[in-house]
Amino acid sequence: MTPHRGDARAAEEERAAEEERAVEQALALVARRPQAPYPPPDRSGEAGKRTEPGTRTEPGVHPEPGRHPEPGTRTGPGTHTEPGAPTSSAPAQGDPGPEAPEPGCRPPGPVSRNGSASADAGPADTAPVHGAGPTHDPTHDPTPAPVHGAGPTPAPAHGRSASPQAHRPRAAAWDGARALAERLGRTAPLAAHRLPLDRALGHVLAEAVVALTDLPSFDTSAMDGWVVAGPGPWTVREGEGLLAGRGSSEPLPDGHALRIATGARLPADATAVIRSEHAHCDEAKGLLHATRDVVPGQDIRPRGQECRSGDELLPVGTVVTPPVLGLAAAAGYDALVAVPRPRVDVFVLGDELLTAGLPREGLIRDALGPMLAPWLRSLGAEVAEPRRLGDDADALREALVTSDADLILTTGGTAAGPVDHVHPVLARIGAELLIDGVAVRPGHPMLLAQLPDGGPCLVGLPGNPLAAVSGLLTLAEPLLRGIAGRPAQDRYRAPVHEEVHAHPHDTRLIPVVHRDDSVVPLHYNGPAMLRGIAAADGLAVVPPGGVRSGTEVEILDLPWASASPWTEGCFT
Repeated sequence: MTPHRGDARAAEEERAAEEERAVEQALALVARRPQAPYPPPDRSGEAGKRTEPGTRTEPGVHPEPGRHPEPGTRTGPGTHTEPGAPTSSAPAQGDPGPEAPEPGCRPPGPVSRNGSASADAGPADTAPVHGAGPTHDPTHDPTPAPVHGAGPTPAPAHGRSASPQAHRPRAAAWDGARALAERLGRTAPLAAHRLPLDRALGHVLAEAVVALTDLPSFDTSAMDGWVVAGPGPWTVREGEGLLAGRGSSEPLPDGHALRIATGARLPADATAVIRSEHAHCDEAKGLLHATRDVVPGQDIRPRGQECRSGDELLPVGTVVTPPVLGLAAAAGYDALVAVPRPRVDVFVLGDELLTAGLPREGLIRDALGPMLAPWLRSLGAEVAEPRRLGDDADALREALVTSDADLILTTGGTAAGPVDHVHPVLARIGAELLIDGVAVRPGHPMLLAQLPDGGPCLVGLPGNPLAAVSGLLTLAEPLLRGIAGRPAQDRYRAPVHEEVHAHPHDTRLIPVVHRDDSVVPLHYNGPAMLRGIAAADGLAVVPPGGVRSGTEVEILDLPWASASPWTEGCFT
């Protein structure tokens, strides 16, 4: 007998309510964690010294204390966490994800990392419709999901891969997963460092830049020309005039004029500056005439025009750009107090990956190693050279427990295939699994974990290239923003140029390119494809069920979008 439609709706509402209850429980735990400000610079150590594992300083600045507190704690300089306090984080209550997620889906067979069948595989790989995704997966795990962050599960013996029939918890809502990742990053800020201006580029201000003096600090000329006092015509005073850096403080009598250069200090009692092209000098009579009306104060930069001493010029959280460096220098700063760039380790998993040459004999090129490092650097991170670990559980375990990065990214191995080692290795070392699957296509087998004893966070990315990009923007990017103290990305919406089909229950991220006042979805948006994202300047966040042409959707800008003259070419 076919179930009544009302029964199906009631079941869907019950799943949504269950997810909300799980989020509320996680929030109740996270609420006990203190929100720490940026720890101040530690000036007690030796400059340039490498400290305990888990810390690293830049030459000429002082190291932060060791980052391995008692078990069950995660602290940073200037912060304190009660022993045993949970290390997960979550979005504020009342801000659930865009939909009630379905239970995590399991693949019907073994999963490889790049280009082969995976949990993300679906009609999008072959169907010509933009963003078309899987329409149904009969393998949903009906087992009730635990609260994310409730702790690790028992590890299989010897770190072997978990059984393909192992329990898969309910996936987190996409929006909620992003919010949790960002908040998690902000709960353990990096120690602030005092950096010389020539090494502060790309860092984030941990202390506001406050004007140390008036800018300009004295009245100056805004133009080359003549400085005059009183009404004209003016008697021209002899001499080379006033030059920048060599201005006289002697007053200028009424009825007199003196040559002046841009930036030169004005003499006392000056009325205005007349541009050279707006003045006529009668050398025979020694008089200066203005060819236009003279307004008192014209072409003068008065003291304090830009700021007064004590004004806040740049707030905490400002990313140090070249103009920021210029403003800080103009204001008299030699160094800035900033948050260090988060350090990221990238571990590439998979025996089937080649680092050079054409794919052959069942082997494929590693697309993620070359892509992730520069992408992460564009987000303000310091990234070590990606390490290729293959399908070796022991090598993965050793890499995780010895990393001193602030964030670890793994590629591949997040599903439940015979050589997918990420879950069992995390359980083996006692990591806390905070997010295990996100209701988003592509990329839903992504995960977020916290390594034990105050260790770094880990984002497990799927091995399919576009699925990995999805995980990068869903979990790693907001987490890095939180760690580095960068402001959240401005959220905006734009109408889609055409109808977009999507998964019936999950959010879908689809590469788009901006055209006039709308965005155009791009072809080649399957989990294993990079052709679409290579031509994109953003990703459209398409809600479950898809959208009609003209509907506004949220857009995630790519870091380089404003600097790249992308065209859709053959991609639309």
